[in-house]
Amino acid sequence: MESPKRILGLEGGGTKTNWVLLAGDGSVLREGVLPASNLKLITDEALTDLLSVLPREATHVGAFLAGCGTDEDRARLHRLVEKAWPQAQLSIGSDRDSGLATAFRDGDGIAVIAGTGAAVHGRHGQRIEKAGGWGQLLGDRGSGYDVARRGLREVLTHFDLNQKITPVAGEILRILGLNRLQDLVGWATQADKMSVARLAPAIFRAARVGEPQMLEIIESGAQVLAEFTRAVAERLEFPDAPVRLIGGIFTNHEEYAALFRYRLSALLPKATVELCGESGALGAAWLAEHTPSAPPVRETVVVADAGALAAAATEQSNPRSADLEKQTTAELVELFITEEPKITEALAARRAELIAAVDLERAALTAGGRLFYVGAGTSGRLGVLDASEIPPTFGAPPELVQGIIAGGVTALHRAVEGAEDQPEAGALSVLERGVTARDVVCGISASGRAPFVLGALVRARELGARTILLTCNPTRVATRWDVEIDLPTGPEVVTGSTRLKAGTATKVVLNILSTCAMVRLGRVRGNSMVDLRISNAKLRDRGVRLVSGELKISYEEARERLEKANWNVRAALH
Repeated sequence: MESPKRILGLEGGGTKTNWVLLAGDGSVLREGVLPASNLKLITDEALTDLLSVLPREATHVGAFLAGCGTDEDRARLHRLVEKAWPQAQLSIGSDRDSGLATAFRDGDGIAVIAGTGAAVHGRHGQRIEKAGGWGQLLGDRGSGYDVARRGLREVLTHFDLNQKITPVAGEILRILGLNRLQDLVGWATQADKMSVARLAPAIFRAARVGEPQMLEIIESGAQVLAEFTRAVAERLEFPDAPVRLIGGIFTNHEEYAALFRYRLSALLPKATVELCGESGALGAAWLAEHTPSAPPVRETVVVADAGALAAAATEQSNPRSADLEKQTTAELVELFITEEPKITEALAARRAELIAAVDLERAALTAGGRLFYVGAGTSGRLGVLDASEIPPTFGAPPELVQGIIAGGVTALHRAVEGAEDQPEAGALSVLERGVTARDVVCGISASGRAPFVLGALVRARELGARTILLTCNPTRVATRWDVEIDLPTGPEVVTGSTRLKAGTATKVVLNILSTCAMVRLGRVRGNSMVDLRISNAKLRDRGVRLVSGELKISYEEARERLEKANWNVRAALH
């Protein structure tokens, strides 16, 4: 006998997790509230424990959590929910999605969410726009966290200026169980986003009784949310949008909703504003029944090209290193030394391409363009490394040569799973860096097949930028970039470990490309770094010796000349 339809919806945020279990006819069977479950702030183990106490009989499950904003986030949440309900139909996403569904189901409108965090999310036809919700460090303007954080700062500023404990300061101490304002320092080192946000009611109470600084905080929070709402409406071309207010800051503080209405009426007079008191768990349940999520696509791109990747030269076994574990230390060292000449041979074989790439870069940089390196893993780290060394070595502005790595700054010091697998992410990276037709984008991929890199190159070419592909896989079918540098470095000593010969060859090529371009731009005189940025004792000594040698003067005279030139080598040489 088929199990009856049971629909479980849960919406988690920084303060709590609401859940509801519905029968097939939409009637509520059970509902409840659990602790916070912001996906960015909760571990897999803690979220698994939270899911484990929810009804097992669900046939449809909708899980929508704050902090679930990227494909990686959705894949992680999908995995954990699927483990808890392996047979259920799943719908996964952010609390923004469930907020829209709570307010409008599949209709159009703008949801203004203000709880621990805050964001504005709108839909009009097939278009979706959002504003805010950048997290507590960068955004969350108008949220409970934002209100409380700003209130705390005002309390401490008032104390610093007047050495007086205001009533709101006393209430904050009472809520936290602290004895002195000085104790806030220790508390703040341990406080998380939710701990700060729970102080927001104290700020609202102080505003109600007329504390001017607190009232200003509340008014500015309502104002910025109104401005976000107008921005979303304008991008959606939806001036008469229905606007629904969602979240505890609105439902628990009527004055905040009233302030928002007043501010929005001046910015978007045709909009209609209503408070939505319905639990977000009901929106999550509606999505679970009506909009099942597709399975995550974490590995689809790589698997699709797996056969070609296996054929790459860098993935072949090196017969000279077939018995590494049996070799002595001396034999291992000798093996690596004998492999190194293959790098020089590979570079010599691509002399013409290297020349073409340097001239391409020089022309672009001379015309006001920039050079972007794009890579993943070791290739990405090498690109970022080379870009970071241009300003101190050649005195160039940091925006002239930039590095883009799949997975962002985190990938510089540890692997980011699946970061290179999405061409869309590469395409978006060049858009967000503002690549234009004046620029050059150099993709770096040992195999020549990293989807992130290829996606970036395709989009760069569409934008009119010149493109270079640097790879160590000449077995790959040639493509359509302006210059391709295919280095035949051969199989690695450790099969597939492209940080070895391929990595070394890549670093040498980047050295050639950037250094030759800087020379051609006039940033070297003879073989001296005349635009060297002097920032420490070692570089001061180098600068003095450079000036001394160029002008044939004593060390002391050169130092005095540099000091008068404010340690500008080029100026000291004139």
